[in-house]
Amino acid sequence: MQTSLGLAHLMRRHLAGEDLTPLGRSLLARATQDPNDAASLFDAAIILQFLGNPALALQLQREALRLCRHYVIPAALPVRLRLLALMAPGELMANVPIECLLEDSDIELHLYYALPGEAAPADLPEHDLLFVAIGESQANRRLLTDWLPHLAIWPRPILNNPRHIARVARDTAARRLQGLPGIAMPPTWRVARETLRPLAEGRVPDRQPPSELGFPFIFRPLDSHAGHDLSKTDTPAQLAAQLQTLPDDEFFVAPFIDYRSPDGLFRKYRVILVAGQPFACHMGISSHWMIHYLNAGMADSPEKRAEEAAFMADFEHAFAVRHGPALAAIDRAIGLDYLGIDCAELPDGRLLIFEVDHAMVVHAMDPVDLFPYKQAAMQTIFTAFRAMLLQAAASGSSGT
Repeated sequence: MQTSLGLAHLMRRHLAGEDLTPLGRSLLARATQDPNDAASLFDAAIILQFLGNPALALQLQREALRLCRHYVIPAALPVRLRLLALMAPGELMANVPIECLLEDSDIELHLYYALPGEAAPADLPEHDLLFVAIGESQANRRLLTDWLPHLAIWPRPILNNPRHIARVARDTAARRLQGLPGIAMPPTWRVARETLRPLAEGRVPDRQPPSELGFPFIFRPLDSHAGHDLSKTDTPAQLAAQLQTLPDDEFFVAPFIDYRSPDGLFRKYRVILVAGQPFACHMGISSHWMIHYLNAGMADSPEKRAEEAAFMADFEHAFAVRHGPALAAIDRAIGLDYLGIDCAELPDGRLLIFEVDHAMVVHAMDPVDLFPYKQAAMQTIFTAFRAMLLQAAASGSSGT
């Protein structure tokens, strides 16, 4: 076990505008002087991801995990509970950023990085509760499957059981959520490159794609997150260019649904379910259909921030009431104790679902001077998350 500065500590400094390059160099120098200092390599790898060098970051992470796979993030207050988070190697989106949910808390967090094919280690730290933080992806599926037998006989309560994590895969989630009351969930298909190539050439494919597929459609690689290589494909020529640029053998495709509001702007909401209870995380407003909070111009627009503040202030009595049955249906269909939902409201009142995923970014690190209303909303989520952990540990039984 080694003590790490951790993701939340480093992310807060990064988002505050600090240049972490000197710290990264210091950590690497420390690891050079002490070949057993895995924590310095581990933290340097996080910094390199922030600085846009994922290849070197993953190389350092692999070396850190070769030395040590158990890292502890000490509690900021007297310890109330010891939480073990089961993690997967990889980039930041590979896991639930659970450290951001536990900042300044009385939860001692132990991160254990699992590897595919291994036996359950006998030297895991003492803990009161296990939280499976591994995200759903092609890379993580074997890992999750390998751990099912271990977790079936786990001596402590488990939250976010991996039996249900597979349900957030884009095509699986689309099948599970389609047709539920109050929900619009476009079908999502996993389609091979060879199936799409004739479409790109303006021909009828030899092997038919889904009959509903037509231009425009949403096109993305299988493990794409945060908008990377995501596009709205409008023409065969555009599809041809995408296939030429991207090396993948398979892609996710889904019909494009125009969800703009009457004022011509698009609004995307992030809602978090904690033990089935919905909470507002953020609201992005943009003139472009592909909204990510950082590119929506929220920091530059007092009007957008005022609307988001009203959304958060009224969430419990407005959005959560309007879409209560839909959110409850999603909770039942996916069955995870902790889950994120990216969605929009359609003119007919239905909730348009873009994605359900437990590994969405949730934090309280936005500048307080620009986003003073966010602190209370985020603390509400953190309080609910902590309460869920304590209740699960006290009950002695696993969650859903």
